[in-house]
Amino acid sequence: MTETSAAVSNLPISRDPAFLDSQRIRSAGQAGVSAEIRIADAEGKELPAGMHGEILVRGPAVMQGYWGREEDTRQALAGGWLHTGDGGTMDPHGYLYVIDRIKDLVITGGENVYPAEVESTLTSHPAVSMYAVIGLPHEKWGEAVHAIVVLKPGAQASAEELSTHCHLLISGFKCPKSYEFRDKLPLTAAGKVQKTELRKSAAGARA
Repeated sequence: MTETSAAVSNLPISRDPAFLDSQRIRSAGQAGVSAEIRIADAEGKELPAGMHGEILVRGPAVMQGYWGREEDTRQALAGGWLHTGDGGTMDPHGYLYVIDRIKDLVITGGENVYPAEVESTLTSHPAVSMYAVIGLPHEKWGEAVHAIVVLKPGAQASAEELSTHCHLLISGFKCPKSYEFRDKLPLTAAGKVQKTELRKSAAGARA
């Protein structure tokens, strides 16, 4: 992150087969030199190992604030920790696992659904080229998981087929309740999907 002068965690190189075959090889590593990392709840309270929450960072490399943006600085550095806006978890040995952006979290029926997990499931389908998962307002569940999909040229896949594919790989409450097919997705200059724009257009279509 720019706010942390780049990296705050390191995953050491290892040739140990046990390490390479373990879950930790998929982590973001442990806190680096002079950095502290914790997983916290919405109030900034540290959570036990294995629980999901927001990734907080502090140390001498963390910014002092945003120039001319006092309120943004106060929120970002609440409690003396930089609130990254990223959701994650940490194992008992301090290995960090980044899951998704907190603002992208979908809360449906009281259950937390991280779009990144659903998107990873969708991308494993051979017909899917691009994808984005967002939450849409729902009268009963609060939010409903909604998938926006771009198929590969010449490929075909129905909503029913994608639904079956997802139900085979992840829990039912995480599976999209609705699907939308598009020719392309709005992207930033860096090539990231603009989910804010997708939420606006999806809400407009529902209205």
